[in-house]
Amino acid sequence: ELEQKEVAYAAEGDVYYAVQQFADYGKLSGRRLDDLQAGASGRVDGDSVKRYPFDFALWKGAKPGEPAWESPWGLGRPGWHIECSAMVRDRLGDSIDIHVGGGDLVFPHHENEIAQSEAATSKPLARYWMHNGMVNVGGEKMSKSLGNFTTIRQLLDDGGIDPQVLRLFVLQAQYRKPIDFTDMAI
Repeated sequence: ELEQKEVAYAAEGDVYYAVQQFADYGKLSGRRLDDLQAGASGRVDGDSVKRYPFDFALWKGAKPGEPAWESPWGLGRPGWHIECSAMVRDRLGDSIDIHVGGGDLVFPHHENEIAQSEAATSKPLARYWMHNGMVNVGGEKMSKSLGNFTTIRQLLDDGGIDPQVLRLFVLQAQYRKPIDFTDMAI
């Protein structure tokens, strides 16, 4: 659909979304393409086949050892953003009432979901967007990759924390603001 509407293009086994074709790109985050800096994320290589640096992958051609499926563009896999849009559309329809997620997903993930979904359906992806603040541990975002990840169950079972204490701690924070989990705070 996106290729037929000329907002996506194939390039060497990949398919990219052409962000410049979506006039409202940036409407959720307030970011403008003219203000963005190409390569700032550190994920851009110099050999890109993209027409524009901020175009994003809808389909990635297969690399050795990666899971892959057959497609009109060859063996490959869907891009991260299109997976989410496809799930919403398949299970909930063209538009949903509320879309939620962490504040770190506003840009580029949710912005890209909006662009591809709305270009395909000509309908708003979501009526309302809610983004929560991150849970930090000692000033750093809680993350499995950083090794500072825990679950509520672990805190209650192994950490000896009273459930009411944990409940009060969480309720003190506004949902959009980060909360810093430390021994002293508990």
